[in-house]
Amino acid sequence: MERLNSGEHVNSAYDSNLDEPPVYEEHRTVRPSVVSAFGHDTLDRLPNIDFYRNAGSVSGNRAVRPSLQELHDVFQKNGAISVPDTVEDDEEDDKEDLESAVPTDKGPVKFGWIRGVLIRCMLNIWGVMLFIRLSWIFGQAGWGLGIVVILLSCVVTIITGLSMSAICTNGVVRGGGAYYLISRSLGPEFGGSIGLIFAFANAVAVSMYVVGFSETVVELLKENAAIMVDEINDIRIIGCITVVLLLAISIAGMEWEAKAQVLLLIILLVAIVNVFVGTFIPATPAKKSQGIFDYNSKIFLENFTPDFREGESFFSVFAIFFPAATGILAGANISGDLRDPQEAIPKGTLLAILITAITYLGVALAVSACVVRDATGNLTDIITSSIPCNGTSIVACELGYDFSSCAETKCPYGLLNNNQMMTFVSGFGPLIIAGTFSATLSSALASLVSAPKVFQALCKDNIYTMLHFFAKGYGKNNEPIRGYVLTFFISVAFILVGNLNTIAPIISNFFLASYALINFSCFHASYAKSPGWRPAYKYYNMWLSLVGALLCCVVMFVINWWAALLTYAIEILLYIYVLVKKPDVNWGSSTQAVTFVSAVSNALSLSGVEDHVKNFRPQILALTGSARARPALLDLAHSFSKNYGLCLTCEVFVGPRSEALEELNAGMEKNQLWLRKTKRKAFYAAVACDSFREGTESLLQASGLGRMKPNTLMVGFQRNWRIAGAESVQSYVGILHDAFDFEYGTVLLRMNEGLDVSHIVEAEEDMLKAAKEQQDNEMMPNGGKSRGLFRKSRKSSQQVLATRVSVCGPPPLQVAKMNERLSEASSQFRKKQPKGTIDVWWLFDDGGLALLLPYILTTRKKWKDCSLRIFIAGQPGRTEQDKQEMKSLLQKFRIKCTDINVIDDIHVQPSPNSLKKLEEMIEPFCLHEGSKDTAQAEAMRKEHPWKITDEELSSFEEKTNLQIRLNELLQENSKSANLIIVSMPIARKESVSDYLYMAWLDILTKDLPPTLLIRGNHKSVLTFYS
Repeated sequence: MERLNSGEHVNSAYDSNLDEPPVYEEHRTVRPSVVSAFGHDTLDRLPNIDFYRNAGSVSGNRAVRPSLQELHDVFQKNGAISVPDTVEDDEEDDKEDLESAVPTDKGPVKFGWIRGVLIRCMLNIWGVMLFIRLSWIFGQAGWGLGIVVILLSCVVTIITGLSMSAICTNGVVRGGGAYYLISRSLGPEFGGSIGLIFAFANAVAVSMYVVGFSETVVELLKENAAIMVDEINDIRIIGCITVVLLLAISIAGMEWEAKAQVLLLIILLVAIVNVFVGTFIPATPAKKSQGIFDYNSKIFLENFTPDFREGESFFSVFAIFFPAATGILAGANISGDLRDPQEAIPKGTLLAILITAITYLGVALAVSACVVRDATGNLTDIITSSIPCNGTSIVACELGYDFSSCAETKCPYGLLNNNQMMTFVSGFGPLIIAGTFSATLSSALASLVSAPKVFQALCKDNIYTMLHFFAKGYGKNNEPIRGYVLTFFISVAFILVGNLNTIAPIISNFFLASYALINFSCFHASYAKSPGWRPAYKYYNMWLSLVGALLCCVVMFVINWWAALLTYAIEILLYIYVLVKKPDVNWGSSTQAVTFVSAVSNALSLSGVEDHVKNFRPQILALTGSARARPALLDLAHSFSKNYGLCLTCEVFVGPRSEALEELNAGMEKNQLWLRKTKRKAFYAAVACDSFREGTESLLQASGLGRMKPNTLMVGFQRNWRIAGAESVQSYVGILHDAFDFEYGTVLLRMNEGLDVSHIVEAEEDMLKAAKEQQDNEMMPNGGKSRGLFRKSRKSSQQVLATRVSVCGPPPLQVAKMNERLSEASSQFRKKQPKGTIDVWWLFDDGGLALLLPYILTTRKKWKDCSLRIFIAGQPGRTEQDKQEMKSLLQKFRIKCTDINVIDDIHVQPSPNSLKKLEEMIEPFCLHEGSKDTAQAEAMRKEHPWKITDEELSSFEEKTNLQIRLNELLQENSKSANLIIVSMPIARKESVSDYLYMAWLDILTKDLPPTLLIRGNHKSVLTFYS
């Protein structure tokens, strides 16, 4: 928490990207200061849940604890500090915080685990499979493999249920079901991709269930000769009418939908009981002719072994049954409408899987014990003489019926031949039809509710910005009316034109992909071992979850291989889309945790390996100030490191620590965010110190981690050194000395226009603030103040901007032109460089850094049109020999250059005009003690120890002249280069004064294109060995 000028408080732990809680009608009671617990008044607070809520918990108010600074600095500030118990957050729409909800009599409808999860899951799992296809499955596979089919399906769903239970109990669960669980665990990339296809799958599933219902109705119409148009169009007409009725129930509210589900459950339960009752009713001759007998162990044993026909196999039969098990997310999908999702989802889902599995097994085994595989349905097929029993059903023969003709022609009855055997077995046939209606309608209704709810949660997170229109909810339950309408149109479209036989396996695979990611989410979160992974549900295993994820992937291919491939392709495309778009969300996913664990593990592994020259890469520590202050310096540093090396952009805050820390903390996240948004692969680091040199020294010593630490310092040239003052110059030169002491390679960038654009950045920010203030004032009635956690009360930005132009500075037009040139130069290295040269003046062997850095530049896309020209110092008369030696060395280094120039006249005396420029440059800083007597000269040295003495000028005359001569040669040979790189001269400590050294650097790089002075740490960074 930081104290702002307005007296408001900002909690630095607040993350605006976290889920946004809702606005409720009542306020939580403000918690008073704690006195009685400790016996004295204190700013400290007792542990309380209100401190751990997300922002905006209730009506925009949330509790805040005192910051460490307020507790620590309270007596130093010599005054009492009053910390509010709550703060007001910005008002935002669609807020939701389940834990913050205050129960009210007229609040939204919330369901418990029975009505909300158990009933929904059972209805979705008890589909038409129970009455239409289960007898056929056990006829093909036999009850032996049939049990395996059901148990294998249950293994997949139970493992998924356990994984889902673990995720659900690891924090508050909000609306969105499978999408919410996956996105909060694996991040927006996985969540966004699976959320869209899962919502679409539910929408299309509505049409599938409705068509199943319509087909049953049309069959009844056909039996009673009541067809309206023809079979296909009748299915379409009945399907559209049914979807309209289901939509009306859904829009009426969750309470009505829940009542409809209870009614459908009762019908379904009666139909299931009706099947069992029918198996106990003595079989009539008509039933026996259809292959239905009383319970008989011989029939049961005969149906044990498989009898696959018409090209069916175990896997094809399993693929037909498994979609019946894909209803376990029906309860989780309405997680936002559950009273306690953490308790309801695990309990309701797992119990539903258990009950439905027992039901499927019970019904299937009961039918397998009293129905044979083939029957003619003819009452005349009774055996009256002692004919030996043979054919497809020996047991039926023993029971007095001859169904041997079924071996030659397909019979209309029996487990393998008629999907309506459940109707014939049951005590009252119409109840089975009613059960079929109930199963299809309940599944359709559940899908019609699930699709909009999941889709609304996805749209609220704004992962796909074009879909945000569907995020809006209506009424006390925040119903997604727009989502209902969209689902309705999708369903009707597929009813009218969709080929559901083709789309069915794709939908099943969409559901399975969701299951796979739920299992993988649980495994991934457990594998990351994040301290935040603390599920209350303990009956899970990370490796079991991984097996569940792999099983789901295998089952996808078992059901339909091309549908599985299509599902993966769609998911990968959506994943890439979200990854490229980079939605501005942060949910603390396990992906972040695993990335962190991997980074630590790799850093530790790297620390156990000694550095090798072949693996050397520049790790840059760039003194840019704020990340936006010196873009040219940052861009060039980024070009050296790119994605393959470390780049730190560093800032030193100078001043009293209490004041500097506030600015430092405020800028830390802001600068890193700017780096990320502008796609600069760099880290921002800042320190607060009493002096700039001390801060830089701290950065040089402590930056980095293990082997991943900077090895090259990059700074800009101090253009104003002649007017900056002795302390500033000493600090700047001292930093260069420190870099050499710590064995850093050192890079110094000079551009004629300068590097610092911080004043332009501040002016832009002030103009944006002024425009925003003006917009806020226009939008707010009566000129009232908007309330917000991060809003500072300060004087108008227009006033700040108006006072920025100094009355002592150049005229505004001239300032504008200077800023324009500076802005253009500052963006120079972000653009693609025109065709030209990089001139490398490799004058001193520093280990090869002065050669390696320009070579790295030529490998970058922006610099690929630039070629290297090498300049070296040579002795007179050895020019060709020196050139060949350098050419041979470069060939061994595998570094290409277009030209090698040997400069053999560096030792020549510089021109009088150039010497005069240097004399004028250093004149204000010369001591001129030579004309004084010894005592007077000594006194002058003590009074001005930083000045350049006559003795020093005489001692370093040759080196000084060398810098002047080099500038002349640079002007002569490299004036048109895109970039000049020169070996940096070194000043011996306590021998060369700071001002003389600055004069060397200045005169060397004066009036040139962008110039880099480079000095390696004299350890090899190049090698010609493999």
